[in-house]
Order: sequence, then C-alpha cells, then structure tokens
Amino acid sequence: MLWPDPTQRDRLVEIRDNLLARIAEAEREGWLGEVEGLQVSLAGAEDKLAQMDRRASGGTAIDLGMPRIAAAQPTQAEGTTSLTQSLDDQQ
Repeated sequence: MLWPDPTQRDRLVEIRDNLLARIAEAEREGWLGEVEGLQVSLAGAEDKLAQMDRRASGGTAIDLGMPRIAAAQPTQAEGTTSLTQSLDDQQ
C-alpha cells in the first residue's frame, strides 16, 4: 500500500489501537520476540497515518504545464542509410 486510501483511515486507526493492545499483552506475558515484531507493525501503521495527515493538510496541486516534444533527429546510422539510398536513386 504505497498511498493509503483516505477513506480507510478509521480502519488504520483500529489496526493501530489493536497493535497497542497486543503489545501490552505480549509485554505482560513476557513474549519479547512478539513485542518487537508488533512494534515494527505499529511503526508502519503510525507512518501511514502520518502520511495520510500530511496529504490531507497540504493537498494543493501545482500546474507544471505540458512538456513539449522536440522533433526526432535522425541518428548517424539512419542518416548514412538515407544518403546511400539517395545516391542509389540518382544512378
């Protein structure tokens, strides 16, 4: 999920809250490996929430205009072929 869908924010908050509860349970039970894995997931969820907040607050578009495409220039090989053809046509 590269760009989180803003309509899924509430679901992401639920996931974060669930992760916090699971971390608390794992700490109570002494499951240190589980705590570490859940903290990684929690950091990811919080990062996605922060991304959503940044995109929602600074959502102004900037018009960069349309790029112009220059006419294609023949390569040296194409130029040589064209020259050879024109010389053959003259004979």
